[in-house]
Amino acid sequence: MLARTYRCGLDAAVDVIGGRWKALILWALHAEPLRFGELKRKVAGISEKMLIQALRELEADEIVHREVFHEIPPKVEYSLTELGQRLNTALLPLGDWGEENMTGIAKRRGVTPAPPHTPSA
Repeated sequence: MLARTYRCGLDAAVDVIGGRWKALILWALHAEPLRFGELKRKVAGISEKMLIQALRELEADEIVHREVFHEIPPKVEYSLTELGQRLNTALLPLGDWGEENMTGIAKRRGVTPAPPHTPSA
């Protein structure tokens, strides 16, 4: 196995959140801990296999905490660690940039943007 060298902080950060799903998982967990099924519903389009894999990687990187409640039926909740909360905060400007440019990006890539998000009352 070749040793990996990070060239800068962005290289390390992208290694942690790389892929299609991890940043969306972080965003889904920003407000409160979620059970697996709730998280799967909030991250639309992710398969169960990909969600399990991404959660394991985020847990190994100490971004997500997995808590098992020993009850019947068993209950597992996922939440952001302090490190995960800081990473989510760092991603906010990226999300803002994406919101501001989503229509143009979607048009150039042939993707349909979601309708504008309206906060619930």
